[in-house]
Amino acid sequence: MTTIQSQTAQSDAAGPPVTGNPILRIWNNKEARSVIFQILTIVGLFAFLAYIGTNAVANLERLGKTFSFDFLGVPASYDINQHLIEYTSQSTHARAAVVGLLNTLLVAVCGVITASILGFIFGVLRLSHNWLINRIVYVFIEFTRNVPVLLHILLIHGLVIHSLPHPRQAISLWDEIFFTNRGFYIPKPDFQEAFMFTVIAFIAGVVGFIIFKRWARKQQEATGRIYPVFWVGLAAIVGLPVLAYIVTGAPIEWETPKLGRFNLRGGLVVIPEFLALWLALSLYTSAFIAEIVRAGILSVSHGQWEASMALGMKRSRTLNLIIIPQALRVIVPPLTSQYLNLTKNSSLAIAIGYMDIVATLGGISLMQTGKEMETMMMVLAIYLVISLVISMFMNWYNQRIKLVER
Repeated sequence: MTTIQSQTAQSDAAGPPVTGNPILRIWNNKEARSVIFQILTIVGLFAFLAYIGTNAVANLERLGKTFSFDFLGVPASYDINQHLIEYTSQSTHARAAVVGLLNTLLVAVCGVITASILGFIFGVLRLSHNWLINRIVYVFIEFTRNVPVLLHILLIHGLVIHSLPHPRQAISLWDEIFFTNRGFYIPKPDFQEAFMFTVIAFIAGVVGFIIFKRWARKQQEATGRIYPVFWVGLAAIVGLPVLAYIVTGAPIEWETPKLGRFNLRGGLVVIPEFLALWLALSLYTSAFIAEIVRAGILSVSHGQWEASMALGMKRSRTLNLIIIPQALRVIVPPLTSQYLNLTKNSSLAIAIGYMDIVATLGGISLMQTGKEMETMMMVLAIYLVISLVISMFMNWYNQRIKLVER
């Protein structure tokens, strides 16, 4: 009797018996149930997209249209005012799309670089103890941020078009650089074979500078000795290529613009549309970056300033070595959003006739071929890929500079 009671007590302490149904065991597992919900969500999403796609193709067939990308091999039959690769009106729509994509990437890269430089400068000046500089930057930031970017683009484009003279009355610098309302004309470089040694010297200088910078940092952490990293980097990245350029006999020939019958001929031209879009996007985005930089600097404890001043460090060196590295952890995440905004705002280029991917593939090619769905899908996919690449790079950089706890 005692044995039976002990066995019963042991069975009660073990809890309810585990059911033998494997489906119920999986469903009662929280992690497994979460995975099931995610799989069902993904399947539902793809099923919804497949339904939309099938429905769209069926509707196109009713209208006598087919869903295909064969139009990419058909001649585009239109000109593009700026092309970084070989292009004529007899080139295909696919090549026109590549030209538009390169124009988009060009203005995005130039805009990101310029906006970052101006934004950091304005952000630091916004905290200047000089009242006049502080107020001027404040007025610029508030005015720029509160005016739509399209108005900035139209304003700068109008200033370039209407304030600069015609080519025959072009403003000239040393008879080599010309400013006109049709663009800025500068000498075009023609690189010779020996220029490859200059490129090799530049790459070697960059690699050597990176190695020296890492070595100097380790030495500073170990011994406290500070090496002239900036001047060594300047000598390696600039001095070494210049020396190689001189030794190899200056292997670049310059094609200088010359005034023709109606316009300037030769050289390299920066069209007004690109200039207006570049400057407008750079100035507009730099105003937002300036506020991000200011907030990042203010997020660093004021005790950091006081400690560095107590050690006798200059304000500029304190900002460069102590404040900015700590502020970057606050600056980088919102900075990513501004880079994405600048890239996507470049689609406003069509307002002034700059032939980017929206104006070429999503504009003229769409109207000529009648392939609305195909062209828009390609444009959306291109912007999605560009945005994901920017986000991936900035997330990697954010992980690299994040605070590591010990």
